[in-house]
Amino acid sequence: MDTNEAWLQLCLVPGVSAGVQRRLLESFGSPAAIACAPDCALASLMTPTALEAYRRGPDPALVDRTLAWLAGPGHWLVTMGSALYPGLLLQIHDPPPVLYAQGRVELLAQPGFAVVGSRNATPLGAEDAQRLAHALSEAGLVIVSGLALGIDAAAHRGGLAGASSSIAVMGTGADIFYPRRNRKLAEELAERGCLLSELPLGSPPDRLNFPRRNRLISGLVRGVLVVEAALESGSLITAFEALRQNRDVFAVPGSIHATLSKGCHKLIKEGAKLVEFADDILSDLGMANACADPGMRDFGEEQGDALLAALAVRPLSVDELALRTGLEAATLAARLTRLEIQGTVQSIPGARFQRVK
Repeated sequence: MDTNEAWLQLCLVPGVSAGVQRRLLESFGSPAAIACAPDCALASLMTPTALEAYRRGPDPALVDRTLAWLAGPGHWLVTMGSALYPGLLLQIHDPPPVLYAQGRVELLAQPGFAVVGSRNATPLGAEDAQRLAHALSEAGLVIVSGLALGIDAAAHRGGLAGASSSIAVMGTGADIFYPRRNRKLAEELAERGCLLSELPLGSPPDRLNFPRRNRLISGLVRGVLVVEAALESGSLITAFEALRQNRDVFAVPGSIHATLSKGCHKLIKEGAKLVEFADDILSDLGMANACADPGMRDFGEEQGDALLAALAVRPLSVDELALRTGLEAATLAARLTRLEIQGTVQSIPGARFQRVK
């Protein structure tokens, strides 16, 4: 039995949890040693039901299918204790005993940074996520996200465009690309970045898998940036996991009127660091000189002219500005926020905005 097969004989057994697997590995040192241990030695580390399941072993068809997948180019079984296993992941309270990886597995050893957010991102939010991720990737940080639509996908594209690439942590088996609309992006990541999952091959996109995926996203990185998130967003789960794992949390602010800003504002109120530019993150990580590009759009002449022109005569409400500029509400709110941050526009009583002379 080769090393990969020995690990699969331990980790693919239904009814033997990852926690039990870790206890067995701590006690016996390797899957091969566990397999040779007498039942009396194993019984002190697992319930009788789990011991019975372990002795029955995993589904042989799944083991064979996984070994065949691992024989493919660029496919890896990253086991706990191996040189490839990410060191930061060992610091969380429940690291997975094995990871299934496809692509540039060496990226797991590089410093990483997570960029996450809403699946229903605004065009402005997606562009901010992509540009920030690109700047951070250029500065030496591998961009980690969850392969979801919206902000996650934009972050991966930004990471791939930069020097350090991107890792997608999946809520399915490594052989299932989900969502289907991101299949082309997943294929790009498998070629130039890395796809990563703790779930056995064939695992479907069950809703219970994604919170577990989120704790891996935060566990792999030095910090987490949230770009657009509603109060019930799964991105907040990633942020709270990051706090439990002693990681830094950052958030991009938005309009007080925008639903997708509520989650970010909640994080900022609770101590997350407000981000306008990539350097806000890099300086906090001690990498302030690593990136010349601030990674955020200049909301000056090109982006602000229409709004500033509309506000030239008198203060206007958001609805009035939407009629005058033709901008969608979410895009308008985000641009107003950026102009407020720049000090070009200010909000006044009556939910109106005026130019700052």
